[in-house]
Amino acid sequence: MTRVFNFSAGPAALPEPVLRQAADEMLDWHGSGMSVMEMSHRGKEFIAIAADAEARLRRLLAVPASYKVLFMQGGAIAENAIVPMNLLRGKAKADYIDTGEWSKKSIKEARKYCSVNVAASAADTKYTTIPARETWKLDPDAAYVHICGNETIGGVQYHHTPDVGSVPLVADMSSEILSRPIDVARYGLVYAGAQKNMGPSGLTVVIVRDDLIGQPHSLLPSAFDYKTVADADSMYNTPPTYAIYIAGLVCAWLEAQGGLAAIERHNRAKAALLYDYLDTTQFYRAPVARDCRSLMNVPFKLADEALDAEFLKGAEARGMVQLKGHRSVGGMRASIYNAMPVEGVRTLVAYMKEFEARHG
Repeated sequence: MTRVFNFSAGPAALPEPVLRQAADEMLDWHGSGMSVMEMSHRGKEFIAIAADAEARLRRLLAVPASYKVLFMQGGAIAENAIVPMNLLRGKAKADYIDTGEWSKKSIKEARKYCSVNVAASAADTKYTTIPARETWKLDPDAAYVHICGNETIGGVQYHHTPDVGSVPLVADMSSEILSRPIDVARYGLVYAGAQKNMGPSGLTVVIVRDDLIGQPHSLLPSAFDYKTVADADSMYNTPPTYAIYIAGLVCAWLEAQGGLAAIERHNRAKAALLYDYLDTTQFYRAPVARDCRSLMNVPFKLADEALDAEFLKGAEARGMVQLKGHRSVGGMRASIYNAMPVEGVRTLVAYMKEFEARHG
């Protein structure tokens, strides 16, 4: 069997040891005689799986005891509505920082539930930067401040946690969760779709401070009420059981790699290989400002866009897939999440050099 180097932005590559363990356990999980897919979410077997996944996630991220970890559904798109309906808590306004396509989606959805103050925007740079913190025009009466920690499409990433004072900071971390350590206590709420770095699609993880839940919008469906979900240990309705199981295996794999500090070193080394080459050539162009380049999603363009199709065809012939950029920005995008090995990035850079030598 030959596996490709999968540069997909999500659903994305999973660690091969995780896939092999899941395959080995597919028909019979730990002598239960059942696949995890077949288990009742209220049975002792799955309750143990979910508890283990949560415990590992808490250890990896050093989640304080004063925060709930919730396993939900709907992805970041759903959280764009679920967050304001839970966190407004009687207030009428929220601050949003606009750094790209996912920020814009969050802003558009939140406007259905509150007055949104776009406190800063990178639109004037075509979303190739993150606005300097001193330019943000925050509202002290806002219910929360929302950021997208890593813009999967545009490839910009916060390399610091912005200080927003006493107002809770909310972050969509879908494409960077578990890629490096974060100080959870600096955030009021973190949410992430699992399908980039944590597991398969279908699972959304929410990490929320205790004091921010319990005052939902009156029209919020019960299944999306953070307190209801927390009180039921994420079992208020049937959760995405198999996705939770895989997330637990991914967390175990990360612990075996040495934790998030070790995986960050791995990710920085991979990103440096690609960015260092991009900075030496005019045949390709990396549009994002250097101080906010993503470690997870690297967009780049060929100087001659007429060569795009040939570039992608040649990459696929060499076992590299899903390099086409998002339709909204074009060009190429290499998503190099935790499971992407260094050899994959080395293979990509070698091909890029070869392609430049032939066409440059």
